Amino acid sequence: MSDAHAFYALVWVNLLGIAGIVVWHLQGRSRPTARLVVQIIFFAGMTAVLAFGEIRPYQIGTAEPVEGLHLFKIAARLLWWIHLAWAAIGFVRIYLVLDGRPREARLLQDLIVAAVYLGVTLSIVGFVFGAPVGTLVATSGVVAIILGLALQNMLADLFSGVALTLGRPFAIGDWIQLGDGTEGRVVENNWRSTQILTPAHNVVVVPNSALAKAGLTNLTRPDETHMIALVVRIAAPHPPHVVASAMTAALRSCGHVVQDPAPIVALKAIDAIAIEAELQFRVNGPANRTPARNEVIGAVHRQCEASGLAFAPPPQSYLWAPEADSRSLASAAQPTSLSNSPETRKADRASA
Repeated sequence: MSDAHAFYALVWVNLLGIAGIVVWHLQGRSRPTARLVVQIIFFAGMTAVLAFGEIRPYQIGTAEPVEGLHLFKIAARLLWWIHLAWAAIGFVRIYLVLDGRPREARLLQDLIVAAVYLGVTLSIVGFVFGAPVGTLVATSGVVAIILGLALQNMLADLFSGVALTLGRPFAIGDWIQLGDGTEGRVVENNWRSTQILTPAHNVVVVPNSALAKAGLTNLTRPDETHMIALVVRIAAPHPPHVVASAMTAALRSCGHVVQDPAPIVALKAIDAIAIEAELQFRVNGPANRTPARNEVIGAVHRQCEASGLAFAPPPQSYLWAPEADSRSLASAAQPTSLSNSPETRKADRASA
């Protein structure tokens, strides 16, 4: 092909490349699909013109005298590689959005985009300007080793963040609990750390390397309902089925308690002093634990008063009690209706 045809082809490639950049910027970031369509159209047009002009952008550049045709050729190949990078990045961003990835996938996007830009930059250096890419890569490898040793803690956080992003043990907005007892809602996850908003309204910043090693419990999955267990001790003379019915009625009267699945009253133990019942109920989320527990305690107290049930003393109050005080502890655990009966008062006077 004559130099005139090659020159016209290079001119058209440069015009298409510049026009594609202008239109790409005019689309704005709010229209990623339209941007991708524009990138594909202009990239396809530039590729067709280069093929018509028998110009291969992936051919290693040769040392040619600096003149108009050579400068147009360098600019055309440079614009072609830039549009190739933008088209590939557009595919990556659209794929990650259509795949329904969470907001943490932005970290993965940034890594892929950085890899695409690095590859295109090396291609431009090698194919367009004819520089020795092998020597450049070897030199950059030595520099990378030095930087890796100096920034090993930061790199550990970075790769741990990548592992957390790929594993997806939590998402922004999830309520998590760490092995050291720290818990709260995840408000941000970036390259270096994860930020957790605690119930005390403090933000705890956890490095990704420490988070990847720590035991983690996600309280939001499979749903955010959270189970609470509350132990109640009722005096032993009361029938167990009466205790279970009263506790069930108390749980059903609470608005903070989830009724589906229904709360459970488990009778755990019985002795001469008390019947121990464990109230197992769910709340809508970990943040509702304190209001729900307060409401359940109030409901249990009201239900015991209405049913004539008496609370039993805690085990530690009579575990090491002397024998002389054992009868007083046993009588303290009796319901009010029994302790005030004439038979009880006569027995007390006889014992005195």
